[in-house]
Amino acid sequence: MTIDLPDLDAMEVLGQRIAGQLRAGDVVTLEGGLGAGKTTLARAVLAALGHEGEVPSPTFNIIQTYDDVDPPVVHADFYRLKHPSEAEEIGLDDYRHGAALLAEWPDHAGGFAHEPGCLSIALEIVGEGRAATVVPGADWLERWT
Repeated sequence: MTIDLPDLDAMEVLGQRIAGQLRAGDVVTLEGGLGAGKTTLARAVLAALGHEGEVPSPTFNIIQTYDDVDPPVVHADFYRLKHPSEAEEIGLDDYRHGAALLAEWPDHAGGFAHEPGCLSIALEIVGEGRAATVVPGADWLERWT
């Protein structure tokens, strides 16, 4: 399914839609080139969950946690990983316990599409806006209509 995102408001609506269905154990993968809107969409999800503070890009610290929302969220940017094994080395599984994961550059961590709770979102720049191609995993099929 492809969703047109002509402006920031549309990105926020998509973030609200994701947040409304998000459960602990889920993974929302955010793919796309630099500037495609991955962090912007992550911010929209967190805002829709009720987070009121800043949402810095986790590019440099790789993982940022948000325990003030339900479900708790781990926002990760795996861009700087050189090998998928590094995700294990930084304790990703420990961070994920009882939380949902918003994963930017998921391929750098070995990918998550094999997990039933994965909602894959590929963002691309289209003119002045964006487009999101959404592929729900097995656990998302009934939630994502």
